[in-house]
Amino acid sequence: MNPSEIESLILQAMPGASVRVMSDDNVHYSARIVSADFSGLGRLDRHRRVHDAIGPSLGREIHALTLELKAPDEVDD
Repeated sequence: MNPSEIESLILQAMPGASVRVMSDDNVHYSARIVSADFSGLGRLDRHRRVHDAIGPSLGREIHALTLELKAPDEVDD
């Protein structure tokens, strides 16, 4: 699975999110997602939303996924 496929899955579940997924080997990934869907949610619930969006590929084609998850008001850029 390539990073753009993962981005697409996340965007289907979270339209309007800013999603960037990176991988050097298409097995280990890191993702930065900024979404209003994360507002008011704790860390665990944010991770669950992303895991649900990706589905069964997590743990199969995706061996490792590091996540940076922020609501828009938490972004410092």
